[in-house]
Order: sequence, then structure tokens, then C-alpha cells
Amino acid sequence: MITIYHNPRCSKSRETLALVQAYAEKTQIAVQVIDYQKTPLNFEELQSLLAALGLGDAGGDVQSMLRNNEAEYASLHLASADAATGLAAIAAQPHLLQRPIVTYQNKAVIGRPPEHVLTLFKKA
Repeated sequence: MITIYHNPRCSKSRETLALVQAYAEKTQIAVQVIDYQKTPLNFEELQSLLAALGLGDAGGDVQSMLRNNEAEYASLHLASADAATGLAAIAAQPHLLQRPIVTYQNKAVIGRPPEHVLTLFKKA
């Protein structure tokens, strides 16, 4: 199954979803679409996602998962946040999660640019 953590109001997320759906249709793989703002991820789920992105080693570079253009990013001083602080901030305020994120076969990529998700399927 392919999972996409999606924000339907985001054009990059919609473009990525279209790429995922095209691949899934061609390969007959199910797609799970999660609107992470309506169904927020908890701290443990975010830790797993960080690891799937390949960022969970050596303390984890949570910065890749954070939207640094959000007002809360600055007000919460997240530029210097460690993994635990960053993930806790995303769990509390889901709109801080970088989007979209696609997972497949225990690996994940951020769909920025949307075509980046195709690397996930080449690895499979």
C-alpha cells in the first residue's frame, strides 16, 4: 500500500497525489490518502515517519519535516529544535508538517518537488 500524507488545499500535494494515483493504477497498488490536518499524527507516528524518511538516525534531522514558513516555526524557535521538540510541535500543530509525504515499503519521501516521489517507486 502507498500512503500519502496530504493537504488538499496545497497545489504541490495535489500534484503529488496525482502522480501517486497514476503509479498505483498502473501497478494495481492501493493508495491510502490521509489528510493529516483532519487526522493528525501522534508523536510515535511522526517518529516512524522521520525514520522512514531516512532522517531518524543520529538524532534525526527533523527540519526537513517542518514547514519553516509558518508563523509558529519562528515563534516556537524551531530552527534550532532537536527531533523530539520538532516532532512534538508537529503533533500539537499538524500544519507544521511539510507536505506531502508519501510512504511505500517502509520508505518515505517528501513530494517537493512532486516528481521526487517517483524515486520512492524506483527503489521498490
